[in-house]
Amino acid sequence: MIKKIIKRDGKIVNFDKRKITFAILQAAISVGGKDKETAERVTEDIIKQLYKRGFKGTYPTVEEVQDLVEKCLIERGHARTAKAYILYRYEHALKRAGKQSLTYSSENIPYKKLWQALSWSQDNGCVSLSQLFNFTENNEIDKLIRLSEDFYQSEIKRAVSELEERLSEIKFVIIAGPSASGKTTTTKKIGEFLKEKGISIIPFSVDNYFFDLSEHPRDTQGDYDFETPQALDLELINKHLIDLLEGKKIRIPFYDFKKGRRAGYSGELALKKGQLLLIDSLHGMFKRMTDGIPQDTKFNLYIETLAQVKDRDNRFIRWSDIRLMRRIVRDTQFRNYNPKETIVHWRYVRRSEIRYIVPKLRNAHIIVNSYLPYELLILKNHLKDLFKAFLTELDDDIEHEDAYARAVRINELFKQIPLWEDDSVVPPDSLLREFIGNSKYSY
Repeated sequence: MIKKIIKRDGKIVNFDKRKITFAILQAAISVGGKDKETAERVTEDIIKQLYKRGFKGTYPTVEEVQDLVEKCLIERGHARTAKAYILYRYEHALKRAGKQSLTYSSENIPYKKLWQALSWSQDNGCVSLSQLFNFTENNEIDKLIRLSEDFYQSEIKRAVSELEERLSEIKFVIIAGPSASGKTTTTKKIGEFLKEKGISIIPFSVDNYFFDLSEHPRDTQGDYDFETPQALDLELINKHLIDLLEGKKIRIPFYDFKKGRRAGYSGELALKKGQLLLIDSLHGMFKRMTDGIPQDTKFNLYIETLAQVKDRDNRFIRWSDIRLMRRIVRDTQFRNYNPKETIVHWRYVRRSEIRYIVPKLRNAHIIVNSYLPYELLILKNHLKDLFKAFLTELDDDIEHEDAYARAVRINELFKQIPLWEDDSVVPPDSLLREFIGNSKYSY
């Protein structure tokens, strides 16, 4: 029996073959597979080959196990899964070496938007965390909120203006972007603007198209990875969009999130002449979701928290950290997840974003910046000492070293952000209300 394994940093930890199965299944799902039994059979091949090697007086290394995963997948004829696994492994090797991921390129980095955000931050005294104290100490929090909300509103207006120029051909408005970037509120606001202009819109959420939770891969901690586009019934979504384009009526499935499975139908939908379908989805620009409808009928909007604000070490705050704060607040209040579950699950969120969402940015017709400089003060109030508590709770937790690193980073940020305890200053139609509650919108 293989009881231990040597990690890259030399630590010796318990060997758990379920982790191998989980990694293989994730690679298989990324190329359209779902066969857990096949993943388990490949795992058994790997265990047998490890056992033959003996390892007297020592243990296998992570690298040796990963080499065998590639070898066994190829030998069993699973070339596409092997390729996906190899690519994922190489991406992580680049990350450990501090090198740029293959996912990012000059085409994926929105330099113009970043320059605009940085210029705005400099002009309005929001380019560093220390400057936020000026607004609270001078009792100018209302000014900061007004500046922030006006900037976001201008982003929405710019997007609508771009969209209007193509109204004669567009049928589908796709609003995509990473988790907690504010897609739902942005979808609602764009819908409001279009309605004011007499344009009829129909919202379309793909959440009802999730496969049953039991079909998603589950790790050794009991956490499901439902963040990938393959967690959705892409074939059915694509078929329904084609039907709508052809003037047909569709029956939308109903997904019971409490039970984690589909249960009947939520209603019927038809797209009339002159109407636009607004699609709010993490993976809205993933090719397989909409590849049955013509490109010229789609308007792709990408949304991200493009913060250009520096900490005291002159480093820009990570956009994903801001979104993690948003998601923890939202999940705690509205999704029945405790904060630890969210920060531990975040590794799957980031893995999916880097693999499936960020690369699609180049296909966007317009990018919307959803970062609100004052939100850091409000989020800190909601999260309080949570990340400080994580430092104790996650310390020496080998399974969740990534979560611990995020907790360390955000806890340091909180030391540099002023506290503002009055949520009433946040406008009822603010995007921030999507996460902290009491919004004028229904979610």
